[in-house]
Amino acid sequence: MSDINCIKFLRNNKGLSISKIQETLGINWRTAKKYADEDQLPKSNLKQKDGMMYTEKWGEIVSDWLVEDRKLKKKSRRTKKQIFIDLKELGFKGSYRTLCYFVSDWENTHNEDEFDKGYDRLEHPPSEAQVDFGIMEAVKDGEFVDIHALVMSFPYSNAAFAVPLPSENQECLLHGLKELFKQSGGVPRKIRIDNLTPAVKKTRSKLEEAQLTDTFIQFQNHYGFEVQVCNPRSGHEKGNVENKVGYVRYNFFSTSPIMNSFEELTETLRVQLTKDRERLHYEKEELIENLWIKETKYLLDLPSQDYPVFKDTDVKVNKYNETKLDNSVIHIPRAANYPVIHLILTWDRYKAVSTDGEILSEDYRPYMNKSRAIPWTTVLKDWIRKPRVVPYSRYNKYLPGRVKDYLLVD
Repeated sequence: MSDINCIKFLRNNKGLSISKIQETLGINWRTAKKYADEDQLPKSNLKQKDGMMYTEKWGEIVSDWLVEDRKLKKKSRRTKKQIFIDLKELGFKGSYRTLCYFVSDWENTHNEDEFDKGYDRLEHPPSEAQVDFGIMEAVKDGEFVDIHALVMSFPYSNAAFAVPLPSENQECLLHGLKELFKQSGGVPRKIRIDNLTPAVKKTRSKLEEAQLTDTFIQFQNHYGFEVQVCNPRSGHEKGNVENKVGYVRYNFFSTSPIMNSFEELTETLRVQLTKDRERLHYEKEELIENLWIKETKYLLDLPSQDYPVFKDTDVKVNKYNETKLDNSVIHIPRAANYPVIHLILTWDRYKAVSTDGEILSEDYRPYMNKSRAIPWTTVLKDWIRKPRVVPYSRYNKYLPGRVKDYLLVD
């Protein structure tokens, strides 16, 4: 536009001829004539589709065929190859690729279910929560431990609570929800979850409505909340907690925290997320803590009677007094003396009981001791090459006390 403005200025203000403008600016005579004397009015950039499929009869023919086929079962509909062959018989001179481009464009603009691919901006009422698991990492006894953090977020205030757990089974889910309710000081009126196996039965078809497990329904009835189950592979339906899981991971687990016990890590997370509420809501320009205080008034009261979370199951043992639990083999003394053994499972422990009611064994569940070694060989090799990095390394805090003192001696 600056070049056109210069041509207009030389023509209108300086009175130069077209030839003089051409000579002065070193441009083509026709270009000088066009921009000097013709009006430059703005034009719409909207382009009409062109090509034989849009300007000739072929597009209309194919569209009619596609509409007809929509009324048939998918396996009875014409393929693109068949449509191309039929068009050729009518005198179509275009290529197969031209036809494919048209069919693809037609299908994008003629959705079979008239489904709008856009999203609605939702309004979340107070006391509506979303729950999801996120896998994170901590260090216990000098080894990495996988943490299944159960996160509950409240979209209205953007407040969040989290409980670290060793697994995502039914006992861990219900224990985690109990702890989240205690931390929030009440029970959400409505909770949105995805198709968590401990809470939702497997459906035979994608069109079949999700059904909750009997144990989860019993837990739900005790606390009085309503459940909404997301559609399969539809994480956007609980986007607030999806984002909150990532927020917890990147802000509190960016370097694996040291964990002495799940209870201690739970308290640490509670304190950190409480402090985190002292910031502005991303949209409402008000402190999250203030919004959360308002939201708590809408929560349901905690029931007076505690809900016991456990699972009963009967197992058989082999001649070596062994059976499987959490994909691991456990040994139960004298268990082979009985036809079956009764296991009482909580989120962290198990109790093996005989048919006579005798407690044969009681211990932590196998996944409580599941860990991975820190790659010290690789880390130490890097430290040998770069000794100055030791005080600032992410692995520094995992060193035993005496080793750390020795390495950090000036």
